Amino acid sequence: MLQDIASLLMPEVDTAALAQIEQIDLAAKSAEIVEVVKSGGIGALLERWLPGIIKFGLKLLAVALIVFVGKWLIGKIDRFLGRIFERRGVEISLGGFLRNIVKVVLYIFMFLSVISTLGIKTTSFAAILAAVSLAIGMALSGTLQNFAGGVIILLLRPFKVGDYIQAQGFEGTVKSIQLFNTLLNTTDHKTILLPNGALSTGSINNFSSETRRRVDIKIGLSYGNNIAEARQVIMGIINSDSRILKDTEPEIVVSSLGDSAINVDIKVWVAKEDYWSVLFDLNEAVYNAIMAHPTLEFPFPQLDVHIKGKE
Repeated sequence: MLQDIASLLMPEVDTAALAQIEQIDLAAKSAEIVEVVKSGGIGALLERWLPGIIKFGLKLLAVALIVFVGKWLIGKIDRFLGRIFERRGVEISLGGFLRNIVKVVLYIFMFLSVISTLGIKTTSFAAILAAVSLAIGMALSGTLQNFAGGVIILLLRPFKVGDYIQAQGFEGTVKSIQLFNTLLNTTDHKTILLPNGALSTGSINNFSSETRRRVDIKIGLSYGNNIAEARQVIMGIINSDSRILKDTEPEIVVSSLGDSAINVDIKVWVAKEDYWSVLFDLNEAVYNAIMAHPTLEFPFPQLDVHIKGKE
């Protein structure tokens, strides 16, 4: 070995002499070992090496135990998450993706525990993992935010497909809930794409979460009209409509006295699927009934001007 190194680094050195030196060194070491064995010094060698061997063996045993228990625990956690996702009706693709993420994270922790048990410093591994995670997070910050929002929506279910919601300045029927976006279908058949990141952190008005909704109508009556008579006419319309729920008393109240009109609020309860049809039909029926009544009328904005003559 010395001869090969010398021939590469210093060609002018006498390689034959170095070869003789190497042979002498190896022979000396061999003779020393043989002498130790002959003199009964093998016990001293074992005494010196045995603690290290035992320590290393215990480390290997601990590593085997960590791997066995870790794989068993990861399997239990994976099956537990699978049962939870199944009970909550989580989408299959989303549930599988989340379970895989949890498994990868747990396996990383198990790997770090193994190398730490063997005495290898984990600082470098942790630094590399943190750097990679930071780079990925910065590159996909917006996408990851939308993905996290989609996961929250699919897990917490503030709304579902088919619900009529109002969010982010838009309203419509939920057409589909994807991992990154939610699609709304408006009443005029426009498709609105809402990012899940903003949707999961913003305000959501879900009109379909309850089985019934209240229809609110505001009308104005001229000053001088009989409120009791107007209430009787409107109640006749309400009682004749079978879609209006009768278990809750309708409200017909004077909400305010305007500059040119007596403002009246009409409030009735209907099933959520009848909301729009009742809203439109009730508006039309009230208008026709007031217009056909001989003593009731809708006001028109008017201004009385008094001219004061000169003396």
